[in-house]
Amino acid sequence: MTIFLLGRIIFGAYFIYNGINHFKDEKAMTGYAKSKGVPSPRVAVLLGGAMLIAGGLGFVLGMNIQESAVILLLFMIPTTFMMHAFWKISDPMHKMSETINFTKNLALIGALLMMLY
Repeated sequence: MTIFLLGRIIFGAYFIYNGINHFKDEKAMTGYAKSKGVPSPRVAVLLGGAMLIAGGLGFVLGMNIQESAVILLLFMIPTTFMMHAFWKISDPMHKMSETINFTKNLALIGALLMMLY
């Protein structure tokens, strides 16, 4: 039970941290989102940050876990495929970086899907 609680808090804190960064680094993230062809990049960055914080708080507080997982999945799935499309990149170093981010996000998506069970 204690290990699960610790894991849940760490898991949620990861999303909260990244959500805060969406607001803290809004300009840079908006520029990056724009470069990836995201429609309304500023709105997407701010909405994404809010989704990350809301979903992460659910896990940290142990409240509405399934709803929190759905919120995070609604963010993670399109973001993973739009922002980390490694198959479109020819530069080997950039491709490797995006592959790592893509597969990390797939692992997070898998964990979120398990939380729905």
